Amino acid sequence: MSQIVDGFNRQVDYLRLSVTDRCDFRCVYCMSEDPEFLPRQQVLSLEELSWVAQAFTELGVKKIRLTGGEPLVRTDCDQLVKLLGNLPGLEDLSMTTNGSRLTKLAQPLFDNGLSRLNISLDTLNPELFTQLTRNGKLDRVIAGIDAAIAAGFRKIKINAVILRGQNDHEVIDLVNFCRARNLDIAFIEEMPLGVIDERKQSRHCSSDEVKALIEAQYPLIPSSKRTGGPARYYQMADSSTHVGFISPHSNNFCHECNRVRVTVEGRLLLCLGNENSIDLKAIVRAHPGDIERLKHAILDGIQFKPQSHHFDQEGVQVLRFMNATGG
Repeated sequence: MSQIVDGFNRQVDYLRLSVTDRCDFRCVYCMSEDPEFLPRQQVLSLEELSWVAQAFTELGVKKIRLTGGEPLVRTDCDQLVKLLGNLPGLEDLSMTTNGSRLTKLAQPLFDNGLSRLNISLDTLNPELFTQLTRNGKLDRVIAGIDAAIAAGFRKIKINAVILRGQNDHEVIDLVNFCRARNLDIAFIEEMPLGVIDERKQSRHCSSDEVKALIEAQYPLIPSSKRTGGPARYYQMADSSTHVGFISPHSNNFCHECNRVRVTVEGRLLLCLGNENSIDLKAIVRAHPGDIERLKHAILDGIQFKPQSHHFDQEGVQVLRFMNATGG
């Protein structure tokens, strides 16, 4: 049982740990077109990341997901996986990736103990893929997905952000892609992070709209599947593929939130939709090796975790982009 309990009696047993704010893509919903990345000295080192992870697992966290940016642009990421895979009490070590580097890294990641992969894929149209990612190549990502399957991963989930007027016509195509490879898929409502303009507001596509598009071809049956995150899953009668929906706008899941994030700068981010955070890096660097002090800071900080995000309140903006937050 997790020792991390917030002021609303929610147990936190899931950490999303960002290892970099850098990425080889520039996805339109994740970062600005010309982002400024952090100087290397402001980013947690391999040893600091593993120490933070150890503190959380000693406090009862059972699941860690490595995020970015794109975690695999960090050359020591496979070594971090190996370090974390040996932590006592950790039951699930996963990663969110854009898939572009999996052709080379899927096998060492699997061999070093990574349990699951979440791979972002918003379109199967090569031109639109390059437009949405600003510079990505679809064939590299599909090759990376197939490399992950070949490496032995059996728990792969595709993440798709559906934007009205851009890729909403591809919902069924994405479902069929996953059915053909026995992958799960989660459709995610766009998070209103970064500077919001009229274009972003008008492209929002709700989970209910996406679900209706799918059910026109594949009736969905509620599933008991849970992965520790906020997705609600459904099944299709003729496939092992699960279809999930993550709905921060239309189906607020804050009452059962069991997760926190540590950003690439070492800030304990208590809620994706709020700016309040605790500086863990300052403790890590001022008191190296004092894991009890770090654990006390986490327990003290968790009491500032808010009851709810405010994505549904008009005029509320979180000005950090997703790449600086951790997926």
